[in-house]
Amino acid sequence: MAETTVTVHRAPRYRNFMLLGAIVGVLLALILTISFPENDEYDRVQIFGFLLLGGLAIGTTLGAVVALVIDRVIGRSHVSVVADRLGANELSTNELRAAEPGSGTPNDDFQAFNEK
Repeated sequence: MAETTVTVHRAPRYRNFMLLGAIVGVLLALILTISFPENDEYDRVQIFGFLLLGGLAIGTTLGAVVALVIDRVIGRSHVSVVADRLGANELSTNELRAAEPGSGTPNDDFQAFNEK
């Protein structure tokens, strides 16, 4: 068993923040579409489409910026821990399967085909 020191860095999940920002942008586009009176030149669906494009882009960008700020604030704290490396000298699972006869590896199928 080998021991090594590793540094653990906690980071926010950027995808979740960007998805939340996009959802907020969609809701904001819907609220803005409903709150303003109907326009003679554009239909409500067209206005919602225009606001949806902007809301998605701005919401996703703001979500990513919030995640970056949180990462910078939290990212300053790094923790060093000692990790055990289990099974460093043992055979991998694939090597063990290949060693078993009839384990379903391609070599077994080839041998079974040649025996027929």
